[in-house]
Amino acid sequence: MIYIESKRRKYDRLLKEYPAADILDITSTTETKYAQLLSPFYPHGNIPIPFSPGYTAMSVEGIWQGLKVFETCGIDMASFKNDTMSGLKRTVRKYGKPLGHQKGINSHELLGYFEARMYIYLPTYLWVLVNVPSVINIVSRIKERSKEKDIVFLDYNTNIDFRDISSPLSHAGLVKLYIEGNYPKEGELYTPMTDEEMRLKKEFKKSKSKSLQQQLNLF
Repeated sequence: MIYIESKRRKYDRLLKEYPAADILDITSTTETKYAQLLSPFYPHGNIPIPFSPGYTAMSVEGIWQGLKVFETCGIDMASFKNDTMSGLKRTVRKYGKPLGHQKGINSHELLGYFEARMYIYLPTYLWVLVNVPSVINIVSRIKERSKEKDIVFLDYNTNIDFRDISSPLSHAGLVKLYIEGNYPKEGELYTPMTDEEMRLKKEFKKSKSKSLQQQLNLF
């Protein structure tokens, strides 16, 4: 089984909760270099920019940030070429309210947050999982390992439901979905979570957290 946990959690608590699991940090700051290849910040290069024939970028995050449009600033071509894994995020404080994501480099159409997630981020990250040899090898090894042992992915974001737009999506969650054969399918009609679904999700998470805490207190 694959689990997603916050990188900000204390390591000893994770060990207590998952005593027999392999714990793998797959963020851009991980000390495990091969796992760093799974970060959307990693500059694999030659990643096709959605709705932009002939254009490529260095990283998934570069595409996501580069196609953002703000009140005072349009798309950022420099983000597509950034190969440093830093300086990619553009802030509201500097550029004003985000208006959406441009549907390609030469388009004037803006996508809302959910549409941008579905049509830009998800297919771009999937392209990396399917086409980059080093990533294919890593994911294959993790998949085989998960048949024998539980695996805990550490990520800064822990939202693993792509329909939940209340918080940023966990790329670790996308790796989990891909390995388990549940990655969102192109052509399928998906909609954001409803208010009722969000309410039930929060209640379930709260109940699960309380139950887990009670179990840990027994040790």
